[in-house]
Amino acid sequence: MLRISFRASVMAAGIADEKKPAVFYYTAVWCGPCRAIAPVISKLSDMYPSIPVYKVDIDMDGLGSKLGPLKIFSVPTFHFYHKGEKASEVVGADVKKLEAAMENLHK
Repeated sequence: MLRISFRASVMAAGIADEKKPAVFYYTAVWCGPCRAIAPVISKLSDMYPSIPVYKVDIDMDGLGSKLGPLKIFSVPTFHFYHKGEKASEVVGADVKKLEAAMENLHK
């Protein structure tokens, strides 16, 4: 799992130009559910090494005003990209939904 700057996440780390899938994991250090789901994300990242997972800390300086347009209203939030487009989203620490979204992205 990679930690990236918000600028890189907004630019979707080149996802718009990229045809490969990717996951953006929006989190915060103070978030209990984020800490609880972290081992699951790590496991899924290991299971699907061809799908990069980018971890974005929502408390980074200057990030607050940028979260609304990305529709990040709570954490954890996961955005799944495929062929440069947002394919799905999971809000909350729902293991089954995360596993299903990763599996669908892998297909």
